[in-house]
Parts: sequence; C-alpha cells; structure tokens
Amino acid sequence: MLKRNKVEHIFFDLDHTLWDFDKNSALTFEFIFKKHEVNATLVDFLKLYEPINLKYWKLYRDEKVSKENLRYSRLKETFDALEFVVEDQVINQLSEDYITYLSSFNHVFDGTFEILDYLKPKYKLHIITNGFKEAQNNKLKSSKLDHYFDTVTNAEAAGVKKPNPDIFNFALNLAKAETQNSIMIGDNYEADILGALNIGLDAICFNYHKVDKQPEIKFIDHLIDIKKYL
Repeated sequence: MLKRNKVEHIFFDLDHTLWDFDKNSALTFEFIFKKHEVNATLVDFLKLYEPINLKYWKLYRDEKVSKENLRYSRLKETFDALEFVVEDQVINQLSEDYITYLSSFNHVFDGTFEILDYLKPKYKLHIITNGFKEAQNNKLKSSKLDHYFDTVTNAEAAGVKKPNPDIFNFALNLAKAETQNSIMIGDNYEADILGALNIGLDAICFNYHKVDKQPEIKFIDHLIDIKKYL
C-alpha cells in the first residue's frame, strides 16, 4: 500500500476512467444517426464499432494513423463490416458531428464525484489524456469535472501519446510534480499503467476492461476503492 503522506499529485486518465465514454458515445451515435437519417441498427453498429475504435486508437497511439484518418476510418470500417452503405460525404459529416456532439452527453462513472470530493482537499489533481484537446476540454466542462483539476495534459499539447514517456514527463513538469510524489490512475493497462510505471510513476488500474489482474499491479474495480490506497 502507498504511504498516504508520500503522494501529493494524482494524475487521472479521462475516458473510461472518470468519463463514461461508451455510454456517452452510444448516445451521440443515436443522435447523429437520426440527424443524418442513417438507419443502421445502433446495437449492431456499436457491437462492431467499439473494438474497431479501440484498434484505431492503438494505431493512433503508435503514430500509425493521423487524427483525421482515425475519425474517418473507424466509421468507414464499421459500416463496411455491417454491410451498410454510407456515402463518404455522410461519413465525413458523421465524423465531424460525433466530435461536436459527444460532449453534449456527460455521464460519469459511479463514484466519480464522491472520490474527487474526497481527494481534492488532500492532493493536487491532474488529467493526462490521449484524447483530442477540444473534445476533452468540452467533456470536462459539460460534466462539471473541470474545477477539480489543476492541469490538463493532452497528447496534442505534449506532441506524443501515452504510453510514450514524454507525455508523462510533460504532465509532471506542467504540474510541478515529480515521479516520487505522484501516481497515475487509468483504465488502459498499456497506455496508462505500463506507461506510468516505465518512468517510475506509481499507478492504479481502474479495471474497466476486466483484464487479468497482475499481483504486482494495484487494481480497483470501483472508483471509490481508490480510498484503499490514498
């Protein structure tokens, strides 16, 4: 267990950690499909889209696709897999509207406000996200999370993405923090947890994806369980 008086700075991931990305994303697709009269079955679309989206985010983290390519290709590939024909012009408009309307929905995970209210008086709180700057800032504001955090580091500002060590060092410098008095909390085992541990930054994995637990890694199943460590 962490020494409670050691940690001064807590760095959170945003999507799938505090902000309920899958729920908000589904509501966004429901809205933009109606807007553009796309009559694909939403349940079938999402079942295909979610793993394809994760694949493209991994490619984006690895610098193998651009932001624009990610936004278009994840939709195009999903519609193709669904065997549902959508013109490129519509896909491009859906891609733009998805980003525009995503932050209109602001569901967060159970325990988000409770744990942030618990941590805020004791620690400096920060965000490190691979998400796009404009979208992440809007999510924080619309979900009323922004006031909890002293700094927000996104991949576009840092020039690299998690798990690259440079984004963690960028965030630490911005926060005027050091690895020995900080901890990272996130859902992505590769990007958040291994990325943090690689630079000597302690980490807690919010096990949203139900990965096999490693005994040497701190895992939590619910956000309120952070109290066990901090």
